[in-house]
Amino acid sequence: MKEFNDLASFKPEQIVELLRLAKQLEESPEPRALEGKVLALLFLSPSLRTLASFQAAMTRLGGGSFVISPNMSIHGLETRPGIVMDGVAAEHIREAVPVIASYGDAIGIRAFAERRNLEDDLDDKEYMALRELCDIPLINMESAINHPCQSLADWKTMDDLEIPANGGKFVLTWAFHPRALPLAVPAATVHMAAMRGMDVTVLRPDGFELPDSIMHKARKAAAASGGSVEETSDRASALNGAHVVYAKSWSATRHYGDRPADEDLRRGLENWCVDESWFDTGADDCRFMHCLPVRRGVVVTDRVLDGPRSIVIQEARNRMYAQMAVLHKMLGPTP
Repeated sequence: MKEFNDLASFKPEQIVELLRLAKQLEESPEPRALEGKVLALLFLSPSLRTLASFQAAMTRLGGGSFVISPNMSIHGLETRPGIVMDGVAAEHIREAVPVIASYGDAIGIRAFAERRNLEDDLDDKEYMALRELCDIPLINMESAINHPCQSLADWKTMDDLEIPANGGKFVLTWAFHPRALPLAVPAATVHMAAMRGMDVTVLRPDGFELPDSIMHKARKAAAASGGSVEETSDRASALNGAHVVYAKSWSATRHYGDRPADEDLRRGLENWCVDESWFDTGADDCRFMHCLPVRRGVVVTDRVLDGPRSIVIQEARNRMYAQMAVLHKMLGPTP
């Protein structure tokens, strides 16, 4: 494996193989599998789970890692193309990435969306530019429009809990947040659930529709897997019979990059906070999922998050095992 950028780049049987390997490494660790290997981690955006889980994954497999981020770099990193560097930053990303990559056997890059131009972010313009600077195996640790590591962990979590694939109902719901957030997790999540073969419903208020390209990609995956994808603002019908409610906020695509208009659109939507009443419509056994971090009392109530239907901690722990499988496949011994 030379790259882990998008679940759509893999055949379903390859994903199943990765998940089988993740389960195997969870139950039977291989503490010397990556002995002598080094993972370079470049964080152009903040992280808790991604940073910690990748470092833990490499350590558990016998390898090492190092972390670089602009906040810890002595020189600071300039990322803008064609800039005259007469400001604070003394190092440009075009030199930094190849140098960082030269110290590792693989590199992970995390670069959030600019959230100024929707088409640029849908094309993953910034991440793809960084990708061109790498000549070693590359892992997408979250870009403008994708988060494959989170999706692989979410898939494993549902498998672990025997949540149905074909015939299972998966609801990706928009949730209130005071700020406009990126599209990466919702885009990756709706595709993952569709690829798994689930009947997926995107639940959102008017104005927060997912872009056509994201929905087309998910529907294409559903057509191949036997699942389905639909989008609605009708909460009762969406939640009826759901096996999973996955909450996440995202920017208003109707006013993408326009912060005042986005704020106006989400004003009055504070009731899009997941509470127990959401599960009164035939979703008694429904599980609650979220990628974390999550704002308590804003996105979801304490009662749901701390209650028996919440599986957010299992999701977070599975980040490590899913990434161990990716790293093992990428850097481990050839069978």
